[in-house]
Amino acid sequence: MQTGITLYELNSSIKATIEHSLPSAFWVIAEISEFNINRTGHCYLELIEKNKEGTQTIAKARATIWANTFRLLKPYFETSTGHTLSSGLKVLLQVSVTYHELYGLSLNVKDIEPAFTIGDIEKRKKEILAKLEKEGVLQMNKELVFPDVPQKIAIISSDTAAGYGDFVNQLENNPYSYKFYHKLFPASMQGENTELSITDALDKIFAYEDFFDVVVIIRGGGSKSDLNSFDNYWLAYHITQFPIPVITGIGHERDDTIVDMVAHTRCKTPTAVAEFLIEKLVAFENHIDEIKEDFIGIAEEMIDDKKNTLNELALQLSPLISDVLTNSKIKLENISGKTKFTSNTFLDAKKYESKKILTDIKTHSLSLITNQRHHLQMLGLSTKSNTKEFLQSALNELNILNTFNESMAIEKTLKRGYSITLKNGKILKNTNNITTGDILESVLYNGKITSSVIKKQNQ
Repeated sequence: MQTGITLYELNSSIKATIEHSLPSAFWVIAEISEFNINRTGHCYLELIEKNKEGTQTIAKARATIWANTFRLLKPYFETSTGHTLSSGLKVLLQVSVTYHELYGLSLNVKDIEPAFTIGDIEKRKKEILAKLEKEGVLQMNKELVFPDVPQKIAIISSDTAAGYGDFVNQLENNPYSYKFYHKLFPASMQGENTELSITDALDKIFAYEDFFDVVVIIRGGGSKSDLNSFDNYWLAYHITQFPIPVITGIGHERDDTIVDMVAHTRCKTPTAVAEFLIEKLVAFENHIDEIKEDFIGIAEEMIDDKKNTLNELALQLSPLISDVLTNSKIKLENISGKTKFTSNTFLDAKKYESKKILTDIKTHSLSLITNQRHHLQMLGLSTKSNTKEFLQSALNELNILNTFNESMAIEKTLKRGYSITLKNGKILKNTNNITTGDILESVLYNGKITSSVIKKQNQ
């Protein structure tokens, strides 16, 4: 039967082998992928190494910085580099290799070299800038034409950032009372989500590219490590491709991030961005004033030149006008004399013609009046004769009508034996309007007969 050793015995053997065969400490280059501090002050790390392309992890190890060491290393590193010790940094660590029978292999961090991290950050920035330049996009946003009057502003910032409030206050309370339209597109301004958050905000602004004049990316102050997100290749690439000028005011005066370098204009702080925009409007207004003054000056010079030209022409024309007026006066006098003679001759001729016309009118009028008077006399005699005949004829007709009326009188009709039958005082002309029992009255020549209808007979 084959025999073996226990797992604990094996792990103890591995531990002894490592402790006796390896040096007491190594300087190791690695990237911090996880960074945690527990309540006792110990710091637990996960260290990784990626391939050259940065796409795949090829090595991984756990590491520990004990509390007493961590209290010294953390402030030393952050003061030296200006960056917070956190995940995402590439570091040079002095470690010792330990092996525990229960927890396995781990690295015990004893020291850290800040200069390496500073160099690595600068190296990465140079590599990103070189890549952007090689792609021909590094200066693209800077080459955009900056508007003369940038008044419609898209803002990328956190709505709770102090820098955002300072920017808006400076912009709205400018001493020149310039009016600005600004719209906030909220984004995270630090941490792992910064790249995605800002690029999403840029995509939203792109939908209104014909409306906005400029885009400003602003944030408040903070530690130097907070700027790590602004040294991102893809964020910088988005800004280089953006069709609207981008202005940055990230809040650090000494350090330029890659985003600052690819933006159209870099200002130190959010307030400085607002002052930059206000000064653009001041410069434009001053330029307009200069154009106005130049225009007024040119106009005044032209007016003075024209005045001088007119004065010279007036001096030259004065004798010519005098000669023209003299000649015109002589001509007018000649014309006046001729006109006077012609007018007198014309008036005499018209006067003779008028007298002749008046004589003709008088003769014709007298003849016309005599003829009309004779005509009226003849008409009067004819009217008198015709009227007498008309009256005699009318009188004869009246006599005939009178005789006829007398012959047709009711009394004579009744006297000849006729009678008139009445019903209710009205003359009856037929039997249609009577019924049995009606009272009728018959008028005779010498009296009346009242009767009652016993029976009506229809013919």
